[in-house]
Amino acid sequence: MKILVTGFDPFGGEKINPALEAVKGLEDTIKGAEIKKLEIPTVFGKAAEVVKSAIEEFHPDVVLNVGQAGGRFALTPERVAINVDDARIPDNEGNQPIDAAIQEQGDAAYFTQLPVKAMVTAIKSAGLPGAVSNTAGTFVCNHIMYQVQYLIATSYPEIKGGFIHVPFIPEQVVDKAGQPFMNLSDMTKGLTAAIEAIVAFDGKEDLKEVGGAIH
Repeated sequence: MKILVTGFDPFGGEKINPALEAVKGLEDTIKGAEIKKLEIPTVFGKAAEVVKSAIEEFHPDVVLNVGQAGGRFALTPERVAINVDDARIPDNEGNQPIDAAIQEQGDAAYFTQLPVKAMVTAIKSAGLPGAVSNTAGTFVCNHIMYQVQYLIATSYPEIKGGFIHVPFIPEQVVDKAGQPFMNLSDMTKGLTAAIEAIVAFDGKEDLKEVGGAIH
């Protein structure tokens, strides 16, 4: 199995993006799966172009995008991406679409093909907080998840795609009172556990509830 794992560059005035750094920390092979790590720009449209090129070059079985969601306390695999860009802040090239469709011919929403409940169970089994998320927002994170799902629906039906959000890391919350955070090494540990679940559940149905045993 070949898995493409992407992380965004820093955005919103931050000097670091924990998503990218956590992805960089992944091993090159996890449970026999070849891991291809890729930095992508926090830019509407351009992020999808970079990922599409990587898909054409690497021919992955799975595309797992990773992004930062400041304010969350857990690693959160996303269930669904919606067909709207609605940016509260500009992206890294100053784009700020409001109430804009991502793909005019695309579905209103696409669901991940990844076993999100098994992934959360694996994250928790690794001793880290995890939860299934039902909203990926409307910024570039949701945008790339949707764009990958659109590519799957229109061009690559054999690929499975999904997204995981990660919290802030400690140095990002020094001046953000009350914001949760997670150590970078723990993020990489949690992402590894999630990827192990993706491999283990390949061709299998997801768990019905978080916390079930992984076989």
